[in-house]
Amino acid sequence: MNTSMPTLGTGLHKTQRQYKWWRRAIRNILLGFYALVTLYPLFWMFMSAFKTNADFFANPFSLPTTWNWSNFARAWEVSGMGKATMNSLFVTFVSLVLTLFFGALTAYIISRFEFKGRGILYSLLLLGLLIPIHSTLVPLFSMMNMMGIFDTHAALILPYTAFELPIAVFIITAYLANIPKEMEEAALVDGAGYTGIFLRLILPITLPALSTVSILGFLRFWNDFAFALVFINDPNLKTLPLSLSVFADGFTTDYSLTMAALSMASLPTIIVYLMFQEQVMKGMAAGSVKG
Repeated sequence: MNTSMPTLGTGLHKTQRQYKWWRRAIRNILLGFYALVTLYPLFWMFMSAFKTNADFFANPFSLPTTWNWSNFARAWEVSGMGKATMNSLFVTFVSLVLTLFFGALTAYIISRFEFKGRGILYSLLLLGLLIPIHSTLVPLFSMMNMMGIFDTHAALILPYTAFELPIAVFIITAYLANIPKEMEEAALVDGAGYTGIFLRLILPITLPALSTVSILGFLRFWNDFAFALVFINDPNLKTLPLSLSVFADGFTTDYSLTMAALSMASLPTIIVYLMFQEQVMKGMAAGSVKG
């Protein structure tokens, strides 16, 4: 009896280890398959960027028969991507700075101060998440004309910031809910003012949440086409999505140059995400705990 108990326990532990191993293996296989399915369109786009139009139609899913590196130079020159990229960088950068600053400041006030109407203010901000952005194109067009900022960078920066503020406030407020107020109270005791607390304490602490907002905002601002199409007429002010539309007209599309231009346009988003992915995961995880 006594000699059989260790054998039974050893067999049970072995069975549990095998079960865990198979469960982990199946999970990794499923995640690997999902990753391949998700990344394949990106791989296909970069692969197609080296093809000619004839090769693109003849062998859409195979490797290029000849690697045409000149597609990138032609796409850059034909679409005027240099100037468009600088315009997109400027609009995106200014919009992100305004969104992060005002979003963090608003979230700090809502989450840390007690005042009348705080709940109503927060609810109104969250209602902004429910507004279909493109349904505002007509009233915004009229407003831009009245303000005299139509066909300027401000016509893109202001709407971008306004529509991104609700999600910024929501994410940062949820993140601050997990931060104890004792740190701020200690800073007040040490003589720090609210401005110093916000700039030197709150902003560094909320870096994961700010990184999450930065990724979401960057993707929206960088890839926006509708607002730029409606509010920008000056060719010197057109953004990157507008420059990509020159490869297609009402009759034909130059797919080789289109894929090359899309590949170059997507590189900044990939680089930005790789730079901030760790902070983004922290921000999303912390914001999901308490909201």
